[in-house]
Amino acid sequence: MPSSPSSTTSPSSTTPAPTFTPAAGRVPSGKGPSGAAARLFLPLIALCTAVTAANIYLAAPLLPLIAHDMGSTPSAVAWLASVAQLGYAAGLLFFAPLGDSVNRRRLVAVLSLAATAALLAAAASAGTGALAGAVLVASAATVVPQLLVPLVAERAPADRRARHVAAVIAGLFTGVVAARVLGGLAGEAFGWRAVFVGAAVLTAVLGLATAYILPVERPQRRGPLFAGLVAIPGLVRRSPDLWRACVRQAGMYGAWSALWTSLALLLTEDEGYGMTTAAAGLFGLFGLAASVVAPLAGGLVDRFGAAKVVRSAYGLAALSVPLFWLGGQVMAALCAAAVLVHAALVASHVANQTLALTTTSAPATANTAYVVAGFAGGALASALAGPAFGHWGWGGVCAVAGAWLVLGWTATAVRRVR
Repeated sequence: MPSSPSSTTSPSSTTPAPTFTPAAGRVPSGKGPSGAAARLFLPLIALCTAVTAANIYLAAPLLPLIAHDMGSTPSAVAWLASVAQLGYAAGLLFFAPLGDSVNRRRLVAVLSLAATAALLAAAASAGTGALAGAVLVASAATVVPQLLVPLVAERAPADRRARHVAAVIAGLFTGVVAARVLGGLAGEAFGWRAVFVGAAVLTAVLGLATAYILPVERPQRRGPLFAGLVAIPGLVRRSPDLWRACVRQAGMYGAWSALWTSLALLLTEDEGYGMTTAAAGLFGLFGLAASVVAPLAGGLVDRFGAAKVVRSAYGLAALSVPLFWLGGQVMAALCAAAVLVHAALVASHVANQTLALTTTSAPATANTAYVVAGFAGGALASALAGPAFGHWGWGGVCAVAGAWLVLGWTATAVRRVR
């Protein structure tokens, strides 16, 4: 599948985002949303994205409550958070590429109902094994946002495409913050099972409402159901812009993950700030900076192009690393660094995802490659950050983050020279 002409553009170009090429073999029926439904299209998709993305992180702030209810310890059930990540990765690989070849309206409805059933099963679980299985299924079905982002890019006007993508990304980050902060507070007030029930209700209502307003499609592509998964390596190899977006976001997300997943250790340990778990969790409110920056980043991408925004985002992230290191002793520096790294992450994400969605004629498959690459970079960096903290303290974590930024940028620079 040939890349669009934009794939030959240098990353230093200041041209606007590439022109979108619709997915091959997809024929719209002409029955799209109209009237009030059309006005609700983008806000409802952003809200649905927030709720479904929150499902991935729902268990993390509830681990102490789950452990107490099941007669265990938080450390003994901590693996439940990893199960959610594993489920999401599986969903990305198997379900997200289907957006290029099946009716997204039906797929969003089916996945929303599957996630709802799994969340209800999690709420009724009597043991950690059953809970893990339910969380795995719920997280795998929570790839709805990655089906909606390509659709938003496809329908958006060319001069406002990045801003529309940014609105969905803002919803995603808002959902992540809500899961970590509001989920923990609601769990303390009503119990962890009530949180899962509430998430199930929201997922069903918003998922089905979103499916209802999506345009009716008649995909014409034939072939194996999971052909998109098989096509990912070749698609990345043929599109330099997609490859560059994948690698640079892997570097950025890896740096953020190393710092953010280890931050609780710094905040709660006696040699650090000695905070309670609840107080440390409220530090997640700095993640709201991402929701504020996303619309601004979208406008900048539409005006100046993705390359300049990614370059600036890497500069912000590089500035945040020494501030994080200083934040090991100075709280003000830690707060400033938290805002900078979230701004850098979301600006880079908006720019790189817009590029990934507009550089090939298979946007759902390209988006899957992009999200999986970022997820893999984040997971590997997080895995290294824990041992680094144990051996070298907070400075070791900052070193891992800095190394990931260097790798993400220099790897793409080397390929460009070649």
